[in-house]
Amino acid sequence: MATLTVTPADALIDVPRRIAAGGLAPGEEVIVATETRRGRGLPWQAAARFRADAQGVVDLARDAPVAGSYAGVAAMGLVWSQAPSAPALAWADRDLFAQPPAAPLVTEVSLRRGDAVAATHTLTQRLAAPGVTRHDVREDGLVGTLFMPPGAGAHPAVLVLNGSGGGINEPRAALYASHGYAALALGYFKAPGLSAYISNTRIEYFEAALAWMQRRLAPRDGFIALSGQSRGGELALLLATLFPEAVAAVVAYVPGAVVHSAQNACDPALGREGPAWLYRGQPIPDVWQGNRCATWAPWDDGPEPRRHAHAILTALQDEAAVARARIPVEKIRGPVLLLSGSDDGAWPSSRYGRMVADRLAAAGHPHAVEHLDFEGAGHSIVFPYVPTTQLEYVHPVSGRRSTSGGAPAPNAHADEASWRAVRRFLQQAVARHAAGRADRADPERSGS
Repeated sequence: MATLTVTPADALIDVPRRIAAGGLAPGEEVIVATETRRGRGLPWQAAARFRADAQGVVDLARDAPVAGSYAGVAAMGLVWSQAPSAPALAWADRDLFAQPPAAPLVTEVSLRRGDAVAATHTLTQRLAAPGVTRHDVREDGLVGTLFMPPGAGAHPAVLVLNGSGGGINEPRAALYASHGYAALALGYFKAPGLSAYISNTRIEYFEAALAWMQRRLAPRDGFIALSGQSRGGELALLLATLFPEAVAAVVAYVPGAVVHSAQNACDPALGREGPAWLYRGQPIPDVWQGNRCATWAPWDDGPEPRRHAHAILTALQDEAAVARARIPVEKIRGPVLLLSGSDDGAWPSSRYGRMVADRLAAAGHPHAVEHLDFEGAGHSIVFPYVPTTQLEYVHPVSGRRSTSGGAPAPNAHADEASWRAVRRFLQQAVARHAAGRADRADPERSGS
């Protein structure tokens, strides 16, 4: 009798699984398939044909498919290669996660012999570990969701910032909490009670969030890291320069090295060249401001799916405008991790990552700086074992058909490798921060 196993069957989303079939005839070809209902219930599916070995076993961690949704050996290939069963509907519902956002994802795995289903198994991916708690935050004008890890005592903290799609990034915050961090997913537009647009976002809002975290969470050794994606990555770097004493470390996913205008997440009444960020009532200078070379033509007139990066590259031709808008990252007082993709369709995150790393090196930055640039990956670097196939989408604010760039396999590699790097980076940052505080409290300990 054919068997199908998934090990472990129920675990955190970042845990790889062993999917294997047994009890087959030597050399028999079978199909292993997956289906997950994501977002508002849209099925995402993948399938591949495998040939059993001499013992009648198929092991996805060892065997490449003969044909199917992905190629090569990939233990979780039937998860990251999933695509919407109804692609037309996916334009409106491209959410990779369940509802509510931090709910477990349940995948049905099936083994097919010919037209018959020979065995099934369930694979459950959790974003919140046992004991993680979720709390809505509606204090001091803040709009967000706090995830707390299990256990008493102080925890290091992470402030999670979304990109130009807005909203509240609960999945990432839940996963941070599952690994021991008090994680606040903070909305700053397209969230309840907030503006629908990024235009004229007040930096003081984030200053208040950092103060709230110190006051209410009392993080271990005062450690607060910023974790931002895309515009959130730009914002994380910017905040760390404006409030260096409040930020212990920065994780910048596909960030900008310069300040950008509101772009396609703008309030239509203010336009995409209007400011995204205000500080002390004044716009922070952006790269489009007074730019002699910038043009939206490669975006507006380019073929679909559009690549927003083509327009950004025109703005980077004006060296004076770039210099005015550059984020002064040399003011950051902690370690920095930069994550980028070489085929980023949204903006040139590889180039931006190099700009930031080079500037920090030139300034003799005393803390760790790491830049991981993933070859062939695009803009959507998330975390392991989620689908990476939906490279085209309709932007949630502008409504334009776009591409985030990359390809499924390189994107899947970036998801997995980046998350390993983030976990290692934060663990080291927390330890060094604690050691630094101890040295300052006891000068004899540091030998000074």
